[in-house]
Amino acid sequence: MTAAAVSGAKRSLRSELKQRLLTMSAEERLRQSRLVTQKVIAHSQYQKSKRISIFLSMQDEIETEEIIKDIFRQGKTCFIPRYQFQSSHMDMVRLASPEEISSLPRTSWNIPQPGEDEVREEALSTGGLDLIFMPGLGFDNHGNRLGRGKGYYDTYLKRCLQSQDGKPYTLALAFREQICPQVPVDENDVKVDEVLYEDSSAP
Repeated sequence: MTAAAVSGAKRSLRSELKQRLLTMSAEERLRQSRLVTQKVIAHSQYQKSKRISIFLSMQDEIETEEIIKDIFRQGKTCFIPRYQFQSSHMDMVRLASPEEISSLPRTSWNIPQPGEDEVREEALSTGGLDLIFMPGLGFDNHGNRLGRGKGYYDTYLKRCLQSQDGKPYTLALAFREQICPQVPVDENDVKVDEVLYEDSSAP
C-alpha cells in the first residue's frame, strides 16, 4: 500500500469510527468503561507498575477517572499528557492528586492539562515509565492503533526508548465498537502491547 493509500484508508476509518462512537449511549459508554476499569485493576502489568501515565478521557474514550483514583489509592506515581498543539510534542507530567484535575486549565480539545509554563516533574527526566495507557480511535487484535492523526504517542514512545532502560508496557483502552478487523498502518506507527476491551481475553 502506498503512503497516500494508507493515509486515505486511515482518514476514512477515522470518520467511520467517529460516527460509530457518536451513536453509543452514555449508559453503554459507562457500562463498558466500568468493565475495562475492572480489567485494568486486575491486570498483572498494572499491579506491578509504579510509574504510570494515563490520558484524561474525552467523551468518546473509555472513562479513566476511576483508574486514576486507583493509581493514587495504590500509592503509584501518576503522569498525564501535556500536549503542545503547534507540534507533535507531548510530555508526561506528574499529577498531584485526582482532585487536581478539575482545577486544571482546559485545552481547545476541552481536555484538562497543566499550562505549558507551569513547572512539573516530567516522567522521562526522573526515571521513565513502567506503563502507558494509550488512547486511540481504533485498534485491531494485532496491536495496531489508529490515533487521531497528530502522532503524539508514537513520537513519545520513541523518546521513551531513547531515554530509559526498557520499553514501557503499553495498554490501550477501548470500547468494543473501536475494534476493527485491520487498522491501516505506516512505518511511524508504534504497536501497542495489548488492547483491553469488554471481550478481550486476559493474557
